[in-house]
Amino acid sequence: VVTWNGLDLTLRCLDSLRAQECDGVDVELVVVDNGSRDATVDVIQAMDDVRLVALASNTGFAGGVNAGIRATTGDVVVLVNNDAIAEPGFLQHLVAPFTAPGAERVGATTGRVRLSGRFARDDRAAHALVGHDGARWVRVDDGNDSTGTQLLNSTGNEETTSGNGRDRGWLSPADAPAAPTEVFGFNGGSAALRRTALDDVGLFDDTLFMYYEDTELSWRLRRRGWTVHHVHEALTVHDHAASSGTSSPFFLDHNERNRLLVALIHAPWSVVLRAFGRATARAVLGPQRGRRARALLAVAARAPLALRRRSAIDRTATVPRSVPSVLLVPDSRPAP
Repeated sequence: VVTWNGLDLTLRCLDSLRAQECDGVDVELVVVDNGSRDATVDVIQAMDDVRLVALASNTGFAGGVNAGIRATTGDVVVLVNNDAIAEPGFLQHLVAPFTAPGAERVGATTGRVRLSGRFARDDRAAHALVGHDGARWVRVDDGNDSTGTQLLNSTGNEETTSGNGRDRGWLSPADAPAAPTEVFGFNGGSAALRRTALDDVGLFDDTLFMYYEDTELSWRLRRRGWTVHHVHEALTVHDHAASSGTSSPFFLDHNERNRLLVALIHAPWSVVLRAFGRATARAVLGPQRGRRARALLAVAARAPLALRRRSAIDRTATVPRSVPSVLLVPDSRPAP
């Protein structure tokens, strides 16, 4: 569990993890603190059943996870967002596929993440969560649990044909039937990673700091022949974007930059061209043109290194880029 100035959320998350039953598995509970200025370090340090990895500064999600992986030796590393609650059975279900017959090449599993609260559809709402189909949903806050609909946050990660990484199942009904097991990538807030797979492909790219680091690692896993499986029964409930917010400049800047960098490193050239074409058009014609232009300049500065990484990954890959590219999806679907 990686945290930064989120003590109350982290304590709630830890309580839900302590309650997990995982027969036959030796579990170590680890919190990586990213230089919090609140009381997180002091409080966690006093817990006998939690191991604390305290970092001096904020290294982002990727840097925090990497610090936790390096400090531990477990065969499987489970990642849970600090602003999420693990439902009963989460851990047992999430790690089960690694020991199933014929599962030697399962590199990661990814759980089912439900958004906290309930929502109502309102396609005229100015401030709303927007689904892949364009439908708009607003949170229902009247305190009546029977009002509104429970919605999914994620059933794993997918990438579109224009390089957009996103949550599979985003804003679908939470009680929808189990999604197909095979997924392009894992959601870093609800995932289990096989350590031998990490030894093979490397850890998270901490230069990304936050956002798209799970998509980037999913590409590397797939290029080395590892698979990623969704586990429908492994459920967490997530306070979406409780840490940074999806409209903050921090989120928008890092999301735009990392989307383009990950496409440049991993995606087919047709996807790269579409991604940069859209980004350039938005920087010239769209809203927040100045911010978008700065993101493009940041990508341009890192492009030489990204292209060298692309070549290095191609040299060591055992699976051609065309194989995982079959799992890319269209950017949008018609609204029902």
